[in-house]
Amino acid sequence: MSEVVHAYQTDLDYYEGRAAGLLASARDGTPGAVAAFERAAAPLSEPGARLVVAHEHGAADWPALRALVAGIERSDDPFVRGYRALEAHDVAGLRAVLAAEPHVVVARGTNGNDLLGMAAATGDERLVRLLLVHGADVERGNVHGWTPLHQAAYANQSALARLLLAAGARVDVAARGAGGTPLVVALFWGNVEVAELLAPLGLVPRNLRVAAGIGDVALIDALVGTPAAGAERGFYRPHGGFPDWRPGDDPQQALDEALAWAARSGRADALAALARHGARLDADVYRGTALAWAAVRGQVGAIRRLLELGADPNARGTFGGPTHGEGVTALHLAAGAGELAAIEALLELGADPSLRDALHDGDAAGWAAHAGHEPARARLAGR
Repeated sequence: MSEVVHAYQTDLDYYEGRAAGLLASARDGTPGAVAAFERAAAPLSEPGARLVVAHEHGAADWPALRALVAGIERSDDPFVRGYRALEAHDVAGLRAVLAAEPHVVVARGTNGNDLLGMAAATGDERLVRLLLVHGADVERGNVHGWTPLHQAAYANQSALARLLLAAGARVDVAARGAGGTPLVVALFWGNVEVAELLAPLGLVPRNLRVAAGIGDVALIDALVGTPAAGAERGFYRPHGGFPDWRPGDDPQQALDEALAWAARSGRADALAALARHGARLDADVYRGTALAWAAVRGQVGAIRRLLELGADPNARGTFGGPTHGEGVTALHLAAGAGELAAIEALLELGADPSLRDALHDGDAAGWAAHAGHEPARARLAGR
């Protein structure tokens, strides 16, 4: 992506965030992000990322970008008008922009985001359909390689995914690292509905964490102990809010990671198969044990199976970004997510509601209160 892109947000902090995300993506080795730094001859650093973002908007430096952003409120740029229509879910307004300025459908905004990608992020199928009718490219990704289908998988929007697939969206495109297909993005979050829509179209990549996430025990058995088990695991985070990490080539790591991917999608039989192959029930391979992921996703069947297999209901671990979860238990995470059924299962099976996390010194009731989940807070406080 070498063309000058359109600024469309009026808050300079937005561009700071995009610079941080671009830097994280480049450090992950995402080709489009790496190329952006190379074009600007900028170092992989925070100042370098700001310079890249400034240059992509045609600004010489960050102060020049600040001046550009300050004028957006008064801008009559058709891309900005199109974006405002998306924000307002204004189908008629977007139709008017496209009729007057048909070229806007191929224009790009910050970090290579086009109107179709941003429409997908709104989840509004009407806007997506209109842009497709006007020639938007359903296969086009942003600087991270993120396509509209990745976005549908990220948000577990199956109707939107079906619309994009019918328009020709590919299931084998990787974003944010090797193996970062829409299926993998869905499985990262335990978004079972979209994952089960995508899986029959091709298991890409065909590795152990994908087999675990879709619950294919036969494939798990076939992959364990082979090089394919840990292949194509360059994707490990959907955005820069998760900390930097590098998947290793240790077969045990791939096995342990797969356990967490099975748990977040509620694949109880896959959990048993992976444990039989030697997966460690307490492993915290990357920001969350299997029990932690089962709890935050409300997967009660997975919680019960893990505890039957011998997992500790009060095990400590990490979760999410570095300011989110350190020294947390599964009960903290179920409480923070407001997952009442998971809370009940954990309490029944020995979880201690008085334990406090290492970062915020909060108990499970405190986590529920902070997240605004009053029924969960009341249940835990009553306990």
